[in-house]
Amino acid sequence: MAILHRSMPFAAALLAASVSWPAVSAAADFDWRAHEGETVNFLANNNPWSTTLLKYQGDFEKLTGIKLRVDSYQEQQMRQRLTTVLNAHSDEVDVFMTLPSREGMQYAAAGWYKDLKPYTEQTVSPDYKFGDLSKALVEAAVFDGALTGIPLNIEGPILYYRTDIFEKCGVPKPEKISDLQTAAKKIKECDSSTTPFASRGLKPALAYTFSNFLHNMGGSYLKDGKSAFCTPEGKAALTTYAGLLRDYGPPGVVNYSFYQLTSLYRAGRSAMSFQSSNEFPGVMEGGARLKDTALMPLPAGDGGSHPTTIGWALSVSAYSAHPDAAWYFVQWATSPEMQARLAMEGIAPPRASVRDNADYKAWLAEEPLRQSWQDTLQVLADQGTSEVGVPIIRNPESREYIGQAVNTLLLGTGTVDEACAAADQALNGLSAQK
Repeated sequence: MAILHRSMPFAAALLAASVSWPAVSAAADFDWRAHEGETVNFLANNNPWSTTLLKYQGDFEKLTGIKLRVDSYQEQQMRQRLTTVLNAHSDEVDVFMTLPSREGMQYAAAGWYKDLKPYTEQTVSPDYKFGDLSKALVEAAVFDGALTGIPLNIEGPILYYRTDIFEKCGVPKPEKISDLQTAAKKIKECDSSTTPFASRGLKPALAYTFSNFLHNMGGSYLKDGKSAFCTPEGKAALTTYAGLLRDYGPPGVVNYSFYQLTSLYRAGRSAMSFQSSNEFPGVMEGGARLKDTALMPLPAGDGGSHPTTIGWALSVSAYSAHPDAAWYFVQWATSPEMQARLAMEGIAPPRASVRDNADYKAWLAEEPLRQSWQDTLQVLADQGTSEVGVPIIRNPESREYIGQAVNTLLLGTGTVDEACAAADQALNGLSAQK
């Protein structure tokens, strides 16, 4: 299986690419109007990428003559809808958003993705520049030689923190994971009106943020082919992450994912927020946080620094009734022009040319925090791992058990030994299933 190893740093993955992509020559007779009059049904995750892109929906329809029909849901509801449609082999969805690091192996095994590799070789506009896309992110979407999606962004959880609150409370910038607890304790004593630390607590969503703690503290999901939560490193990561949320997190944190975290921090009600870099535009909406925020990767632990780094992709359903028109939408949405537009609205670009674009550099220079955001993303690109959850076909289900282990400690319904043992048993059972 040609797939990016989930624990491989992105910089190393660039050197270890196993798929040889031929030079792409644009079709001489490429015509953006080739599918005029067709309709493409797009199932979107209501996240910053889709909401930003869809502001330009009219441009796509004017360029191609293709009507774009959009159904947009929050992430969990989107996946529920998508699973129902694809399980039924229905043509109700033509294009959908996917996380290769999460469901890629599962969806590929089920035959739900259309292979996009032939399109990138034969049906591509002259200015598309497929080779400009991040090789590591392209590789992450390759399963059994099939290209299942085109990269939309690069992202990972980063620490947003309030410099004014840190200064008022005499808290230094955290240099180690253990400093987070020290900082949170001081902030709680200094400013009772502010939530000291916030991150994901929702069971199916928290593996995204918890994984960074696990890897930085020297742990891994598997050791010698078995679940490794009950190793000293695994138990330390569970205890640390759950303890921060239990003792210093917001009320109801077990229901928190990206939306709640962004709202809380933007409103000035959390001092530290460990959440997606992809939420940068939403966090900064209104401008209140631009002047009192600093950004950084999660501080290193005993295992070093191994930030979580992933990217969304855009895929065509294997059951689409209009796959060629669907590819035109994918091609437009992931084109250099559109990714440059989105970059200047806070969507981290997966194209090297966009990062070096003069307009993008000028946009970054307008606000120091924007440049800090890009610098932090570069650390993620250089050092990151895309291992989120157990690297198995049933990865999405594995995240429920990871979340349950954290929630057991967060809610005080069991000890760390009980939590890790239950997780190991469940995850080993998943790993044994095909």
